[in-house]
Amino acid sequence: MIFSMRNLTIAAVATSLLCVLSSVQAQTWPSKTVRFIVPFTPGGANDLMARAAAEGAGKALGQTVIVENRGGAGGSLGADIVAKSTPDGYTFLISAAGVISNSMIKKSLPFKDDDLLPVVMIGVASSVIVVPKSAPYDTLREFVDASKKGKGFNFATAGTGSTPHFVAEILNVKYGAKLQPVPYKSGSESTTAVLSGQVEGTSEASIIALPHIRGDGRFKPLAATWTKRISAYPQLSTAVEQGFSELEIAHWAGLHAPRGTPPEIMDKLAAAVDKAMHDPVNVEKLRKLGIEPVGGTRAEFVTFVDAERKRLGEIVKAAHMKED
Repeated sequence: MIFSMRNLTIAAVATSLLCVLSSVQAQTWPSKTVRFIVPFTPGGANDLMARAAAEGAGKALGQTVIVENRGGAGGSLGADIVAKSTPDGYTFLISAAGVISNSMIKKSLPFKDDDLLPVVMIGVASSVIVVPKSAPYDTLREFVDASKKGKGFNFATAGTGSTPHFVAEILNVKYGAKLQPVPYKSGSESTTAVLSGQVEGTSEASIIALPHIRGDGRFKPLAATWTKRISAYPQLSTAVEQGFSELEIAHWAGLHAPRGTPPEIMDKLAAAVDKAMHDPVNVEKLRKLGIEPVGGTRAEFVTFVDAERKRLGEIVKAAHMKED
């Protein structure tokens, strides 16, 4: 009994010391450069949102925040780096939908879902369902109905588990479309596949799709897939407005921290990013690109991640989505 009580006392003291150290660490944070790890190559929606968040959060925190691109393995390489990093508040992951869906689809991952903790949403870029300009479809309903005839349509994706893949499978599972996902290595390759007639359509981030809609006019947009219309192209209706109430998905970017990061630090970073995403300069810059700044609290992002995990998990099972 004496031995047990002694152990309990030591454990209690150790716990108290850890709490004190965590509090002190949070009060002095950040005292050096903070890293945002982007698990994709530069230039995409995730990368652009990361850089806007880094610049704005750096100003709010009074410390340098740098962005490092560590692409590979569908985002898993960068995620693994962060998951295995020291949880001291100086390394964060710029997360995307893959941080939720990869474990459902891939045979194995070098880390567990709970090794990464949601911190804050940065923003979203609605996916835009597009077909070649010459296609005979003007609405998403016409496209879906036409796909049900014959062998169906080929639909370009950026790989298994990508947002375009989920768009195709939601249309298949929920609305009886007959779309065959065709995996490419990137959104730019998917775009080329549509423009060259290799596939009948795709769904791509607004930042990639809009230049081919407003610019060269080679894409015909059928619907936006987020909850609201795209600020930079408000004439395009959403899939929900067209009667596809369950097609709500976007290319989003948030921040995740390695498990063990002090909550006080995560809250500080969330507040800094939220401030950055409500800065008029950032808002105007991102919206021009087709990106909607979001921000918010850590609790709100946790709720979003949990809801997406449940919703996307149902689609993965129903569509039998598996690793390429």
